[in-house]
Amino acid sequence: MEVLQTFKKESFERLLSVTSNHTSSSESLGGFLLMRYVMLNLSSLGEMDPKKGEREMKSFNVRTLVLIGMLSSISYVLMLLNFPLPPFPQFLMVDFSDVPALIGALILGPVAGILIEFLKNVLDYFLTGSATGVPVGHVANFVAGILFILPTYYIYQKVKSSKGMTFGLVVGTISMAVLMSVLNYYIILPAYTFFLNTPAMSGEETRQMIVTAILPFNLVKGILISVIFMLLFARMGTWMNKQKVQSRAV
Repeated sequence: MEVLQTFKKESFERLLSVTSNHTSSSESLGGFLLMRYVMLNLSSLGEMDPKKGEREMKSFNVRTLVLIGMLSSISYVLMLLNFPLPPFPQFLMVDFSDVPALIGALILGPVAGILIEFLKNVLDYFLTGSATGVPVGHVANFVAGILFILPTYYIYQKVKSSKGMTFGLVVGTISMAVLMSVLNYYIILPAYTFFLNTPAMSGEETRQMIVTAILPFNLVKGILISVIFMLLFARMGTWMNKQKVQSRAV
C-alpha cells in the first residue's frame, strides 16, 4: 500500500472540527465545500525523510491509519448530505461520499479506498440504520463505490495525466452503472422486496425499473462525482503524484 508522507497535527484538528460542524447539514454545496477544505489541508502535509528507520515507518503506519479513519469519517458525513434528483424515484439519492475513497485509493492504494468505502457504510448503518433492518442498501453502496473507484485507480496508474484521470472516471462511471444494473436485477431489488415484505416485482417490472431509473441514475451520479473530483484533482493532482513518487523511494 502506498502511504502519505508527513501528517501535521494541526491539520487533523482543523479537519475534525470541520467534520463535526457539518454533520447536521443537508445541502450538497456544503459537502463540496467540505471536500475542498479537506483537500487544501491535505496538500499542506510535509515530506518524509526516506533515510529514517523502523521507528519512522511505525509512525508512518499510524498516520496512514489515521488518514484512512479521517477520510472514512468525511465520507460518512458526505453520505449524510445526500439529495434526490427530480427525474428519478425518491429512494435514489446522490451523494459525494465516493470522492474521499477515491482520493484515499490514489494516495494510499486500492485497499485503502476499499476500506474507506467499507467503514463509511458501517458507520452509516450503525448510526443511521436501514429501512429493511439489514444493510441491503449499504452493501449496494459499498459495491457501487468499489466499481467506481477501482477502474478509475487502475487506469490512472497506466496513464498518469488529466486525460488518464478523465478516462478512468468515464470507465468507472460506466462500470458502476452497468454492473449495478445487473446486480439490482438479480440480487438487490429482490432482496429489498424480500426484507420489506412487499410483493415481488415481475421480470418485466424489474427490467423497466432498471432501464428507466437505476441505469440512468447511476450514469448521472457518476458524472456528478467525476465533475466534483476533477475540480479537486486540478488543484491536487501534482501533489498527489509527488506523494506516490516519494513513497516508492521509501
